[in-house]
Amino acid sequence: MRKALSIYQYAAPALLAPLSLWLWFREYRDWRLALAAWLLPIVWAYVVPAVGTNVLQVWEFDVRLKLGRFRPHHGFVFGSATATIAWALHGFPWPLLALVLFAINYAYDVVALRSGILHVYNQPWAEGRGATSIAADYAPWFFGGFGAIYALGVGVMERFGTEWFFAVLAASLVLPTAVYALASKVRHGHWGIRRIANTELRIEN
Repeated sequence: MRKALSIYQYAAPALLAPLSLWLWFREYRDWRLALAAWLLPIVWAYVVPAVGTNVLQVWEFDVRLKLGRFRPHHGFVFGSATATIAWALHGFPWPLLALVLFAINYAYDVVALRSGILHVYNQPWAEGRGATSIAADYAPWFFGGFGAIYALGVGVMERFGTEWFFAVLAASLVLPTAVYALASKVRHGHWGIRRIANTELRIEN
């Protein structure tokens, strides 16, 4: 599985990045709207994981090509697939994209955690729990939350113009993170934005 994911991280964006941009342009016949819908998940997938890996050190990628703890092509790995899924679900009620992105990315992260490509040093990891629990700690808020804002934000830009791109991007960066932090505070007693040290609660499997 690790080998398959290693190939996917390069092959998928090479195919899906140009395909998803073309699909969005075909949808709108407007380069501004197409670029806005295409770029939003790519930019999000650079900012959020980059901060989580190299600043907060809560996540880490174990791959050959890295900048610190972050893989420099990650924005296109997540973003191009997400833009393609969003195009396929365009026109459906917005909660559907939130649900689909949560389900797909939760499953992907579970596989990535089990294969060793991805490490997440959160509370479930510190308690010695498995990949499903580790991913479930953050996936609903980040992936589902982003999907909801992405779907709603595309609708806002369609109606009011691409001038709203940066407002939508800011909301997608801030709101899922804030909800995740609040949920972590309630469940674990901390904000979930720091790496749990091995000596704190780590239980070896």
